[in-house]
Amino acid sequence: MRAQFEVVTLPVANPDESLRFYRDQVGFDLDIDYAPVPEFRVVQLTPQGATVSIQFGAGLSDAPHGSARGLYLVVPDIIAARRELIGRGVVVSEIRHKQTDGGWHGGFDPGVDPERADYASFADFRDPDGNAWVLQERGHHLTETLGGITDRSE
Repeated sequence: MRAQFEVVTLPVANPDESLRFYRDQVGFDLDIDYAPVPEFRVVQLTPQGATVSIQFGAGLSDAPHGSARGLYLVVPDIIAARRELIGRGVVVSEIRHKQTDGGWHGGFDPGVDPERADYASFADFRDPDGNAWVLQERGHHLTETLGGITDRSE
């Protein structure tokens, strides 16, 4: 089967509050806000450069508000992404990286991965309902190769 993964539905209590959070604080682009009747509303936003969007609203999900987990935003510079989110008022955890001495067994050390290896550095944040997001760094060395300015301090 050939298919495209296009949308993740988030269970939220207040679509207006979630719209403000994702658009104004996280910086996603608003694609649609459609409410043909009071019982149904779909708000769709897409992270800049992404091919997968999020949706929330009314009449879309019966999942408990705030129950989404394992939502990843992959960024080329986790330090810059974290700094930007904090600057927009989002509470973001400290950065951590995989503890790989002797192979990875699930442990983490504080700070960004010293080698800036792909898939090795993480930080977390939650939306107003508690839906959990993970920032993950990938492509940092490509950014450096292409002349991107990076900040190695954290």
